[in-house]
Amino acid sequence: MAVLQMQRISICALKTERKAILEKIQSLGVMEINHVLDEDQDFQKMDTASQRSSFEKAANTADQALAILQEYVPVKQSMLSSLAGKDLVEQKKFRESVSRKEETLKNAKQLVRLNKSIAEKKANILKLENDQEALTPWLPLDIPMNYSGTTHTAMLLGTMPGAMTLEDIYGAIAENAPDAAGTDVQIITAEQDTTYLTVICHRKDETAVEDALRSKGFAKPTQVTHHVPSRKKELLEGKIKQLNTEITDIESQIKGLDSKRADLKLMSDYYRIRADKYQVLGDIPQSQRTFLISGYVPGNAVELMKKEIGERFDCVIDMEEVKEEEDMPILLKNNKFSESVDGVLASYGLPQRHEFDPTTIMSFFYVFFFGMMLSDAAYGAIIAIACFIVLKKFPRMEKGMSKMIRMFMFCGISTVCWGILFGGYFGDVITVVAKTFFDTDIVVPALWFVPLNNPMKLLVYSLAFGVIHLFVGLGIKGYSLIKQKKYLDAVCDVGLWFLFLLGLLVMLIPSDLFASIAQVKIVFPAAVTAFGKYGTIAGALGLLLMSGRSSKNPGLRLALGAYDLYNITGWLSDVLSYSRLLALGLATGVIASVVNQMGSMAGKGVFGALMFALIFLVGHALNMAINILGAYVHTNRLQYVEFFGKFYEGGGRAFEPFKENTKYVDIKEEH
Repeated sequence: MAVLQMQRISICALKTERKAILEKIQSLGVMEINHVLDEDQDFQKMDTASQRSSFEKAANTADQALAILQEYVPVKQSMLSSLAGKDLVEQKKFRESVSRKEETLKNAKQLVRLNKSIAEKKANILKLENDQEALTPWLPLDIPMNYSGTTHTAMLLGTMPGAMTLEDIYGAIAENAPDAAGTDVQIITAEQDTTYLTVICHRKDETAVEDALRSKGFAKPTQVTHHVPSRKKELLEGKIKQLNTEITDIESQIKGLDSKRADLKLMSDYYRIRADKYQVLGDIPQSQRTFLISGYVPGNAVELMKKEIGERFDCVIDMEEVKEEEDMPILLKNNKFSESVDGVLASYGLPQRHEFDPTTIMSFFYVFFFGMMLSDAAYGAIIAIACFIVLKKFPRMEKGMSKMIRMFMFCGISTVCWGILFGGYFGDVITVVAKTFFDTDIVVPALWFVPLNNPMKLLVYSLAFGVIHLFVGLGIKGYSLIKQKKYLDAVCDVGLWFLFLLGLLVMLIPSDLFASIAQVKIVFPAAVTAFGKYGTIAGALGLLLMSGRSSKNPGLRLALGAYDLYNITGWLSDVLSYSRLLALGLATGVIASVVNQMGSMAGKGVFGALMFALIFLVGHALNMAINILGAYVHTNRLQYVEFFGKFYEGGGRAFEPFKENTKYVDIKEEH
């Protein structure tokens, strides 16, 4: 339940041990590099851009090769395989693979080259198929398309727009070339939009006939062949067949390299690690014989750094407290239960360095409210068991995903508890099944009460839980102010609000309005009633006079106090927001009951049982999915808007250590 205190560490060592020290820091993964020394005449930075670029290029080549293998030799994966996380590889195996990196990189380049060759051949096939398609209308032609005629005759080959008849074509020639006697027109193919034709005329009339045809839209084909079209088509088919054969041979070569997949993964990660290392290497100041590296480490990792770096290498390590003006990174430390909601907090924003970490407190409220909103024991059991199985089956799951699934497991357990309290087990399925199929009445009693039978009671408790939630948030604000020794602020900004709000509650609870909602009359002793009355007045006056205390202008001070006092409407709005606990809790139960009633409408018998089972499975699956989403969204909202709004600022920068950012495997650290 804390923000880990960071310490600045500076390491000065001989340049000859630079590579080993950087690799050790990277393998430990507990130090964020942050330099404090700029370049000068003694300490300068290396230009490592070209080396880093070459490593990144090699890693990208390996990634491309792996993508090619996955395309041609796909590895079958289950729906949940993405949860498995990265494989853990021994250092020995990793070093053995690295020793073959030149050969592996050669194989990667070969895979990329083979894939490129396939792409080129497929592009050629597409072109040839387009040529085939262009030849199709000319297939009835039994002479080469580039035939120009004889000494005394000329052949014109081309197309006319639209579906034209011989009469139309002869008419166009007669109209525009009346002297072209003996012209012969043959329609090769007639389509709705185009007419394909040949025209044979005297050589002396060729120009006149062509001009006459062009006046009606005649155009020569863009591609001609010295073969008869049918023969050309056969040649094209032969080329396509040959290219497909070549593609098959290349695909076989690619599949033959599938055995290199593991080495490609390790090589990709190796070059990725080296690229990161050279990026850091280009940032650290170096003299002729020494180098200096500086950054942040969590307080609990200081001894590890001293042991692994200070005792193994000839270097000087300096530790110092992080200065107030430094932008210290934030790393949270919580127990297994609380850290499951780290992702929820991080989505809103990490706490600042001196800010209270609300993760632990928030985690209890989060699980509490989620379970109350879903409030069905059967749904909760399904969620909890499914998440537990996933966590056990995939122990190397990515850390963020593992936390989220663990969070839903705890939320499922909470839902089971609330379902037992409210008597919800797939709604009222036990009662419906007993009545429909066995003609008997069985009711599983709620351990507390049934919300559908007493919604106003649930509303009162929902608002009461909301008040507690908000008061805890206000209390955290007071604690933070006291911790910062801002005692006056704690009294004026927190204490007076507590006095004012508690007084209002004491005045509200005995009222007829509250009694009509809660359906119970509560009467406080006279002393408590007096506290409510005078506490409200005292708190209101205090807020009116002290909220604007930063202003020396009396009028402005009162105006600011009145404005702050007006914020009571915001508190009312926040409290009413917790009615969503009632709304979602009722929604789950109502929809579940409707599903059960729909299933029972088919009556008894085999058909009725089958229909009930079908409607039960589909209906409850949808109801559970929708209400899980609703509970997740609205529980987040209650934390972000209502709870955090009372005390939390956020805006901290996440701790980003220099580590082995691998893509495919995790490398086991040797001890």
